[in-house]
Amino acid sequence: MTKPINPGRRESFKKVLLGGAALGSLSSFDFEESKKPLSLKGNINHGVCLWSMRPLSLEELCAGAKKLGIQGVDIVGPDAYPTLQKYGLQCSMSNGAEISIADGWNDPKFHDQLVKNYEEVIPIVAKNGYKNLIAFSGNRRGMDDETGLENCVKGLKRIMATAEKHGVVIQMELLNSKVDHKDYMCDLSPWGIELCKRIDSENFKLLYDIYHMQIDEGDIIRTIKNNYQYFGHYHTAGNPGRNELDQNQEINYPAVMQAIVDTGYKGFVSHEFVPKQEDKLLALQQAIDVCDV
Repeated sequence: MTKPINPGRRESFKKVLLGGAALGSLSSFDFEESKKPLSLKGNINHGVCLWSMRPLSLEELCAGAKKLGIQGVDIVGPDAYPTLQKYGLQCSMSNGAEISIADGWNDPKFHDQLVKNYEEVIPIVAKNGYKNLIAFSGNRRGMDDETGLENCVKGLKRIMATAEKHGVVIQMELLNSKVDHKDYMCDLSPWGIELCKRIDSENFKLLYDIYHMQIDEGDIIRTIKNNYQYFGHYHTAGNPGRNELDQNQEINYPAVMQAIVDTGYKGFVSHEFVPKQEDKLLALQQAIDVCDV
């Protein structure tokens, strides 16, 4: 169990982050009704992933996120749309069509089920005014890179006409295979970029997860600057540990965020770290403060 933060230290940190403003507790249960969203610079469209903020419920996260100026929630499906809409939030990255991270587009035995799933979900995403739908390569299971690329192209091209018709972008996530997702195929940006080139559609992009790519390849800023046209979405988390974006991790998030802004990117940067501290929304506010360049 995570140790509670010393209350005095918590209040001091809030004051440092917010220029001395007396904001009180940032728990989702005690936001003041009159409190306005935090003033953000507007260069980064902040999102947040529900799973990493547990045990907050979707309702609690939406209520708190709205107060923090967050505009979207990631990795939720159509069953969550009504709650997001209640709070005026977007589904910044939908799920619900994939089978699993391990069972993906690189294996033809999954293609028929995946095509069926995506053909059903893509119109629902579009009908609700959203545009991003996640996808996974699947695990290698002894497969070489070229075979995996060929298989992914064959499968994904079966759904691209539907994605293009509805204006939905299929986003394959880059995940590390060193720590979190052993054997995952789309674990390096060059492989994912080659897949984008072969599919050759503006409706297929890569979800560039900064945490995952720091682990498997590093050179984050150069990669973003040289290949931003292939990246349709970004995730954050501190490394090592996948926790707060603080001084205990190695990624220079302000510099990375500035590189993203400099490319002209107008999509979402969604926070997918797992807070160590008890107050999840305080941790989220701190991440926004770090990344709002």
